[in-house]
Amino acid sequence: MSELGKKPRVAIVGFGLIGRIAALELMDRYDITVFEKDRQDAQTGAGMLAAAMLAPLAESVICSQVLAQQGLEAIAMWPKLLAKLDADVFFQQAGSLIVAHQQDRGDLRSFEQRLKPLDGHHPLSADRRMIAELEPDLSGRFTHGLYLPCEGQLDNLGFFKASYDTLKRRGVQFNYGCEAVVAHGCVDNQAYDWIIDSRGVGAKVDNTQLRGVRGEVARIYAPEVSLQRPVRLMHPRYPIYIAPKPNHQFVIGATEIESQDDADITVRSTLELLSAAYTVHSGFAEGRVLSLNAGLRPAFVDNHPRIEKKDNVIAINGLYRHGYLLAPVVVQQALCEGLL
Repeated sequence: MSELGKKPRVAIVGFGLIGRIAALELMDRYDITVFEKDRQDAQTGAGMLAAAMLAPLAESVICSQVLAQQGLEAIAMWPKLLAKLDADVFFQQAGSLIVAHQQDRGDLRSFEQRLKPLDGHHPLSADRRMIAELEPDLSGRFTHGLYLPCEGQLDNLGFFKASYDTLKRRGVQFNYGCEAVVAHGCVDNQAYDWIIDSRGVGAKVDNTQLRGVRGEVARIYAPEVSLQRPVRLMHPRYPIYIAPKPNHQFVIGATEIESQDDADITVRSTLELLSAAYTVHSGFAEGRVLSLNAGLRPAFVDNHPRIEKKDNVIAINGLYRHGYLLAPVVVQQALCEGLL
């Protein structure tokens, strides 16, 4: 344990989204060591593949009102968290737009009916004129939609790079390619004052209640497309989202596939994602495919996150598809167990 006058020692096992936020919150008061099973240049983690949309109102369709409300609170926490970084990271809260083709307007109505009220935040009905005002590039393409003003997004790749660089400068020690064992209050038989277990799906070896939920995404460079905010398209199989990132890059994906298959993205999914994006904006036809990826997001049976504390180990897991939406709130709750 810590010697007199030295900072308490914290091990963070799993350097995905949760691990990074925990490290940023603790970096000024603790001596931190990170253990990550993947290589430093790995692109497979859920946090790397996500669109990083902050969409509490849209997500209220499939989650409890309590979680959606926490997501709304977390949006206000992100600017403070990003201010800890040594580099600027793209963040916006300009709302999101939900649109549907004429044949899918029934799905749009159903979606609107299932939205839950959040502290006075409500969807606005968007007609042809409002859609054109919000997204000039979509003018004339859609006649009906919903505008959700409270929602936002950030650049996940920018956050991952800036968080690593910042923590490295603060003296955090990194062990990549290290599948550490958490047992008896130690990490690989080394004692720490506190251990943050943020392994995500990797924790299944110790927690059989965890499952993986597959997500598939494409990252496209499309200089002919200009979108101001995330756009969701009602789709016969599942809603498609298009999240604009800096420099005309776009993350295109679907909400979820109930499968624990972590193999490469399928041809069917690739065709559906890119075809749907093309129906939103024909400029995607001349875009360049930067990456096509699939990954697993950790979830429990109720799709709610869990914080489990045993002695000096705090396990944070099961954020499902709400990683970026809920992470700041969940990490803060977990660290208040003893570290903050």
